[in-house]
Amino acid sequence: MEENPVKNHCEMLLIGGSAGSLEVLFKLLPMLDADLPFPLVIVLHRRSSGDSSLSDLLSTKTLIPTREVEDKDPIAATNLYLAPADYHLLIEKKQFFSLDDSEKINFSRPSIDVTFESASEIYKSGVVAILLSGANEDGTKGLLSIKKAGGRTAAQDPQTAQMQFMPHYAITHHAVDLILNIQQMAEFINQLE
Repeated sequence: MEENPVKNHCEMLLIGGSAGSLEVLFKLLPMLDADLPFPLVIVLHRRSSGDSSLSDLLSTKTLIPTREVEDKDPIAATNLYLAPADYHLLIEKKQFFSLDDSEKINFSRPSIDVTFESASEIYKSGVVAILLSGANEDGTKGLLSIKKAGGRTAAQDPQTAQMQFMPHYAITHHAVDLILNIQQMAEFINQLE
């Protein structure tokens, strides 16, 4: 039986994470198809720094073109975008990113909630988001916003997370449709279209 094409629809894939999520990405990215037909946006809690070596490091794990976002960068499919340190990442009209340096949310900038909520306003049901390991509540409000807009949400199985609090909080607040381990995440992402 074929998958429901509406359920597989994706215009933008978001992955958010904090402590313990880098190790997940190092395992997940090599398993992803290099020609995913949508942009992949990663929002990680990071130390304030002008160092862009994280995007260089992530690019060694995937064939997907990878770059750290700069203000007003256009959004293109088949690219991986990393939110820069010390800025909130916003989505503007399905065309470009913008950066914002307003106050931290959940002690974080970039905030996962800010990017997830911004994407849900623009892409509505076309957003798919996954929340990884972390130690605070960031991401849950954003996942709820995506669900309300008709998008799909997932969280890392807390039993596989280095820091269980973030995915567990999202799950207990009914913000996720799916609970996935790393292998399941890769299979889920690769079947999106």
